[in-house]
Amino acid sequence: MTQLFFSEYDQPEAARPLVIVGAGGLGREVAVLVRQLNEAGAAPGWDLRGFYDDAAPRQASIAGLPYLGTSADLNATAQPLHVALAVGGSASRRALRARLTSPLLHFPVLVHPAVALESYQQVSLGEGCIIQQGCILTTDISLGRFVLLNLGCTIGHDAVLEDFCSLMPHANVGGAAHLAAGVYLGTNATVIQGVQVGADSIVGAGAVAVRDLPGGITAVGVPARALAN
Repeated sequence: MTQLFFSEYDQPEAARPLVIVGAGGLGREVAVLVRQLNEAGAAPGWDLRGFYDDAAPRQASIAGLPYLGTSADLNATAQPLHVALAVGGSASRRALRARLTSPLLHFPVLVHPAVALESYQQVSLGEGCIIQQGCILTTDISLGRFVLLNLGCTIGHDAVLEDFCSLMPHANVGGAAHLAAGVYLGTNATVIQGVQVGADSIVGAGAVAVRDLPGGITAVGVPARALAN
């Protein structure tokens, strides 16, 4: 009888456990992203366990997955877990990250399998970044920690997006533009080439930033102008 021996290195890697924090619409979209990554065969894959949210949903199941508890419950985990922060607002996502203090929690980068990110593009991504379907990133781009690019966003050459920036669907950032930490671009908002947007500013849906904007404002219109206090 012939016996076959397989080393541990021949065994497929176990899928990594992953939970989503945020049980709303964005959370369900991130669940779709994770499933698409698994379907694309990205090894070792994700074992999607369910959702956490500090506001309990009305139903015990979200997108076919269980509600698992609050951020405090997540901090009490006894095993290592990968965590995706599915909260669209920059300030809210930053505050949520600050509440998640367990050393057993890890925050992977999740990029839709159809988004081109080859090494020659020289794109750097910080921990916890989420990049959804249809996004285009060109070359020499830096994304900080926990940056969210929702559906169909474009990022031009030499652009910098600092920690906790949030781009809603079809937002556009031109070449060499610089978004400071916590900037939020609404749906179809545009920051043209070379423009800088200060920390925690909001560029409203459809607005076009054609000149530098200071931090801590909300700017709307074409060209984008700060709303009066």
